[in-house]
Amino acid sequence: MPPTGLNSRVVLLLCFISTTACNIFAFTEEPPERVGKVDGYCSRVLRVQSSRKEGNTEFRLRVEGDPESYQPGSTYRVTVVASSPSYFRGFTLIALKEGAEGDKDEDYAGNFQIIDEEETQFMTNCPPAVTESTPRRRTSIQVFWTAPPSGSESLYGDATDKPLLDCCACGTAKYRVTFYGNWSEKIHPKDYPRRANHWSAIIGASHSKNYVLWEYGGFASEGVKQVAELGSPVKMEEEIRQKGDDVLTVIKMKAQWPAWQPLNVRAAPSAEFSVDRTRHLMSFLTMLGPSPDWNVGLSAEDLCTKECGWAQRVVQDLIPWDAGTDSGVSYESPNKPTLPQDKIRPLTSLDHPQSPFYDPEGGAITPVARVMVERIARKGEQCNIVPDNVDDIVADIAQEEKEEDDTPETCIYSNWSPWSACSSATCEKGKRMRQRMLKAQLDLSVPCPHTQDFEPCMGPGCSDEDASTCMMSEWITWSPCSVSCGVGTRSRERYIKQFPDDGSVCTLPTEETENCVVNEECSPSSCLVTEWAEWDVCSATCGLGMKRRERMVKMPPADGSLCGAEVLEVDKCMMPECHTIPCMLTPWSDWSDCSVTCGKGLRTRQRMLKSPVELGECTEELEQVEKCMLPECPIDCIMSEWTEWSECNKSCGKGHTIRTRMVKLEPQFGGDSCPETIQRKKCKIRKCNRGQANSDEKKRRKEQREKRKSKQGRAKVASEHPGCKMRPWSSWTECTKHCGGGIQERLMTVKQRFKTSQLSSCKDRKEIRACNVHPC
Repeated sequence: MPPTGLNSRVVLLLCFISTTACNIFAFTEEPPERVGKVDGYCSRVLRVQSSRKEGNTEFRLRVEGDPESYQPGSTYRVTVVASSPSYFRGFTLIALKEGAEGDKDEDYAGNFQIIDEEETQFMTNCPPAVTESTPRRRTSIQVFWTAPPSGSESLYGDATDKPLLDCCACGTAKYRVTFYGNWSEKIHPKDYPRRANHWSAIIGASHSKNYVLWEYGGFASEGVKQVAELGSPVKMEEEIRQKGDDVLTVIKMKAQWPAWQPLNVRAAPSAEFSVDRTRHLMSFLTMLGPSPDWNVGLSAEDLCTKECGWAQRVVQDLIPWDAGTDSGVSYESPNKPTLPQDKIRPLTSLDHPQSPFYDPEGGAITPVARVMVERIARKGEQCNIVPDNVDDIVADIAQEEKEEDDTPETCIYSNWSPWSACSSATCEKGKRMRQRMLKAQLDLSVPCPHTQDFEPCMGPGCSDEDASTCMMSEWITWSPCSVSCGVGTRSRERYIKQFPDDGSVCTLPTEETENCVVNEECSPSSCLVTEWAEWDVCSATCGLGMKRRERMVKMPPADGSLCGAEVLEVDKCMMPECHTIPCMLTPWSDWSDCSVTCGKGLRTRQRMLKSPVELGECTEELEQVEKCMLPECPIDCIMSEWTEWSECNKSCGKGHTIRTRMVKLEPQFGGDSCPETIQRKKCKIRKCNRGQANSDEKKRRKEQREKRKSKQGRAKVASEHPGCKMRPWSSWTECTKHCGGGIQERLMTVKQRFKTSQLSSCKDRKEIRACNVHPC
């Protein structure tokens, strides 16, 4: 929730350094010198011939999660990305409070953190600002920005506003959207659900600005709710198709079980869609499962450019967002509907200590997925006929899109071979090919096509820029020093979070080693040890295993004590992913009945091996589990315990006695109705003598009158307690129920306490009695 009672706003200012203001192609090979500081501040930096470009579709300034407000002390990933074919060489990024001039310290909001020192650095003459490290052509940069601490101001961001403008592009364009899941136990280890992790079926559309599938700050529709809670896209697709002409293409991709597998084992899912002048926005969503109501996706991504053309490529890292329909805080929290429904919002690392994304320091959440949208064709007369760049030429000569893969299940293929070299030896149009082999044809009457695949390419020498870069994790904490005193070594590691999009190898180091000194004198009880030996071979040939290394004691402690230094170290090791053996599987069975007869439960489906695997265990999933929802469970009536039986209503002869009970909970949803609340049974005291019945009845009535008088006398005595003066009894309250047994009460309160009284003997009194005990 946004902080309250605070009112200042923040503006993220982005200045591009060029020879001509606002012309993104006019950057010089070497940016002009930065202006110097004025009285120690950066006010002149803000007066360079450039402007805040938000709303100009040549580039965008994105803040992770598109938050409506920033939480004090939280860290956000800020990305500057150029829309193809634009690029930039120099830039300046600075965060100011709205209306500030940048001429004093309190004008600046929060602080930046450098992610990649080869790309970004703090500006020498203006330390609060971030600028480029080297003047080279680039299409995006990223930095972290930490909001000011609590108690300063609430920061409402203007940096991410994306007004939806009318599109001026001509013709139509066809795009391919590819979803790369990055949610895995290695990257998101806290409470990772090993058994049932998956991405639900992806559902989305290309649409007009008159239709919103979902958006931050809005409420989830029933279709979004069913995707978020059950992973079911059926209702969402129904809602999309009901929008008629506001929708051009429905986007659908299959669910992914498990959530992550290497790309050489399972290709990233993709789908193709079209856009035109009126339906130029693209939205989609998919559930991260299991989870309460967490999803990822894009909302109203505009593919129409300011220059009346179609964007060539959009790449976005995705963090999860909360649909506002379930209040669970962890992956497998029990169902807890949010009533009333909350607005859609991005998850943050400060949401709840039990959240798998919790970080007490408020750091940015590591993205769980990446989506890439690429233009593959343009049709009809285009307004902007100038090719954007080499990639655009390739896209324009691409053949018409292929139909969805209709390979029969009876055909068993090998994996695709790597792509061949481009048929063109120069920077010209060509083709490249890949092949796969037919390993088995289970039904000879069904042909097995598609053993070759072709795609357009450009020859070598067309680009001097890297296609992409590796995404690396932060460095893990340094290991302990290798010695207990003196000079030793220590190391730290990091891992590859995402390989380059072009399939190239990451060359960045994943391990660092340095010397360390233990700042204590070696005492008589200290011992000298050798350096650690090399690590043993990993215990596993693929996947996760264990490794160990040893060292020896060179000199035992001088005082004869045992050496306390570790001489054996064991650690985990990760080998290449285990190659799966191709399995011949039956189709999935129908879903089982729901595990419950009412309310929320689970259902399963299975498939089986068609033939035994000879070379190893088949790693394909043989069972899937998903949530199911049935009508609410009936709730039966709940009664209190019976009271004690009353006295017999006759002093002699035959009479009756009664007992009662109360309704504690009325039945709901067709539950069992409430039973009787009063019971009677016969009683017989003794035989009545002739003529004695009437006299006994008179005697009983007389005793009751005397009993009432005695009670009134006691009440009078109570009201005249020698230690205090009491008020009379109040009237009986109304019965709590009209039938079925209720209660009434009345009070006697202290009117005056005398000095000689004791508090324990002078206090308010209450009487309670049953009422309306007859059945309803």
